[in-house]
Amino acid sequence: MSLARTFVLKTSSLPLVERMVRRSFLFRPLVRRFIAGDTLEEAIKASEALLAKGLRISLDYLGENTRSEQEALDAKATYIQMLERIAQVPVVRDYNANPVGPEPLNISIKLTQCGLDQGEAFAEKNYRDVLEVAKGFHNFVRIDMESSDYTDRTMAMIGRVRPDYPNTGTVLQSYLYRTPKDVEQVIEWQARTRIVKGAYLEPPSVAYPEKEKVDEAYVQQAKELLLRGYYPAIATQDEKIIRELNAFVAENKIDKSRFEYQMLYGIRRDLQDSLVAEGYNVRIYVPFGDSWYPYFTRRLAERPANAFFILKAMFKG
Repeated sequence: MSLARTFVLKTSSLPLVERMVRRSFLFRPLVRRFIAGDTLEEAIKASEALLAKGLRISLDYLGENTRSEQEALDAKATYIQMLERIAQVPVVRDYNANPVGPEPLNISIKLTQCGLDQGEAFAEKNYRDVLEVAKGFHNFVRIDMESSDYTDRTMAMIGRVRPDYPNTGTVLQSYLYRTPKDVEQVIEWQARTRIVKGAYLEPPSVAYPEKEKVDEAYVQQAKELLLRGYYPAIATQDEKIIRELNAFVAENKIDKSRFEYQMLYGIRRDLQDSLVAEGYNVRIYVPFGDSWYPYFTRRLAERPANAFFILKAMFKG
């Protein structure tokens, strides 16, 4: 992990910095670039505009690490509301009339938002409740992977739940040393899996600190999923990696319908459009909600120059 990225992640965790970011008008344009809005309706509006361009969507209600069971129950209620509202979107209604192929608009959730810190059985019950509703709408629920403290518990819970609800999958982070083993596990499960590089601040004892090694691991794991996985999601904005994987797909005669690229809302819109024009499936991760700060700082850490520029302006007044 670069020193600049580490600095941004550590600095942004300070309460004083969080208060400054939340209050400063200088950050508002960047927040709105990465976050679709505070409300579900704002996120739906943004999603419909993207759907009209031929993109698919995964909605993410921002938040993590609930502090009480009631907070987790409230999050579950929001997840269910999302699924109900998604079912009313015209493109989704058309899909549900003949649900063939990947759904146009699904949701991503976090187990810590389901109450994992309050207890595994409690979180699993909430997770299953959401999946039951999603099943009725022919929809899919992806579990976002969080910091490495939760990886074992997340994988174990998905292993328990998937036999009852195949309409769920997860995310693997290529910077973790353990990920090759997890890739083999999700291939065995034939679970839909998103592969990402990883955005949390992890110690070198569990994750590659060097960008070059992360990139190398990412490409290798993406290729394994493309060859042997079930409808993998290749989540990257790295154009060099995308071109390498496109060549790999062509060389191995992998049909474009067997996987999708995933990209973040507000990032590389030009690349999103060009991939769609080339016939690739592309899904945009669309976050919303007022608990945007942790997600926002991870996005800033991916481009530290943005953070340094704004912090400099803030301290100049």
